[in-house]
Amino acid sequence: MKPPLLALAFAAFSATTAVQADDMHSPKPFTADGITYAPAPPVLPAGAEIAVLSGNPFAEGQFVLRLKFPAGYDVPAHTHSGDELITVITGEFNVGHGKKLDRDAGTLLTAGGFVEMPAGHPHFAWTTAETIVQIHGPGPFDITYMDPADNPAGQ
Repeated sequence: MKPPLLALAFAAFSATTAVQADDMHSPKPFTADGITYAPAPPVLPAGAEIAVLSGNPFAEGQFVLRLKFPAGYDVPAHTHSGDELITVITGEFNVGHGKKLDRDAGTLLTAGGFVEMPAGHPHFAWTTAETIVQIHGPGPFDITYMDPADNPAGQ
């Protein structure tokens, strides 16, 4: 069985970028302006940035990460092998259910909005303003695009 693509990309990402929660066994608070973002792994379309706040999204166990998207960013239809819990921190995050990105079938979430995407549930998203979302759930976090041509990593 092939390892999940996102897990491989995150592993490469983590080898070159320090996870912010250096010591996962002791609490480490983060102020909003103290979070450092780095380019997201290439399994997400170019332009996204990531900050890992807790845990290791590439391994078994719970994790918390934030993704920062520019305005006009699309996340094509995809699934995950684990539940994905998404909270909007800032901006405008549009989310919908289905096997193809459909702007007429989405719901706009703003700061404080939340959505749970169950494992295996096809969904998509897009932004209309710069947006930060927080994602937490069980690792390893992976992504499978409904249309393989949408995978920016080309696999």
